[in-house]
This record gives sequence, C-alpha cells and structure tokens, in this order.
Amino acid sequence: MIAREIVVNNEISLRILTQNHVRAIYDAIDQNRDFLRKWLPFVDSTQSENDTYAFVKSVVDDVENRQEVFTVWYRKEFAGLLGLKDIDYFNRKCEIGYWLIKKMTGKGIMSLSVEKLIGFVFSNLEMNRITIRCGVGNSTSTAIPKKLGFTFEGVERHGEKHHAKYIDLEVYSLLKKEWHDFR
Repeated sequence: MIAREIVVNNEISLRILTQNHVRAIYDAIDQNRDFLRKWLPFVDSTQSENDTYAFVKSVVDDVENRQEVFTVWYRKEFAGLLGLKDIDYFNRKCEIGYWLIKKMTGKGIMSLSVEKLIGFVFSNLEMNRITIRCGVGNSTSTAIPKKLGFTFEGVERHGEKHHAKYIDLEVYSLLKKEWHDFR
C-alpha cells in the first residue's frame, strides 16, 4: 500500500499526488519551461492548467496501480515530482522517475527523496528491483542513481521521444539485496 505522505527530513516531504496539486504543478512547469524542456518531453504539451489536470486525473484514476506519483515539497514549497511507474507486483519491480524546478536543484532534495522512496519501496512494497532511466548527457539526473549504489546496465537506444527526435537513455538498476548491502 502506498503512503499518503513520506517525510524525508524536517525540510522535505513527499505527498501522494492529488487534484489539489494541479495548480502548483502547472505553475511550476509554466515558470520553468526553458529549464525543464531539455529533458522532459511533456513540457511542450502542457499549455494550460487543464493539461495538468488531465495528467493528474490519469494518475489518480489509475485502477491498475501501474504508477504512483508524489509531489516533492521543500520547506513547504512545491519543488517537483517523484514517482513509481511500471509497477509490476508479480515480478516485484518498478521504475523511478523524477524532476525538480530550477531553483530547487543543487540542494540534495531529489537525492534524499529518492533514497527515502527506495527504502519505502523495498520495505513496504516488497519490490526486488528498481530501475532509473536518464537521458544520456543529463549528468544532474544520472548523479542520483550513481550516488545511491545503482548499477549501470547500459544505454537504451532511442528510449524516449523528445519533441521531434529520440534520445538515448542510460539505464540503472538496484536490487533489494544490493540496497541492504549498500546501506
């Protein structure tokens, strides 16, 4: 079962995505378009609050629990999103994805948040494997799995469509046993 809120520390919390977050998410995307656009293909298609509402509704209404998304809050201010996607309970594996707005980068917010979520996933959801995929060249994003003991598995060629082209993705994974050994 997914928690409604995960407290990372006294400054950072993860709150399960709800319709109440639509305005904060849209405003963050709208005010950070140039920064976010480079690595996030959905930015260009997020042109109104209604677009964000449709995304949030699709996550909240997901009856098969294939993804769970958290809003990330730093000092009670919206910082970004962190989520579990492609949750496979039978094979005990999932993928983590994340993004932060520009002014929230460089503070360790996402590294600490991902670390806390990993612990939750392995302990509470009883997953055995977590994957993180990052655009080749996105050194800020790839620093997180590297720091947290993930294994680089290789490059997924043309793994994600960005605007009018495809980009390659670096693929990292972490097994439950490795996490306990790493800790």
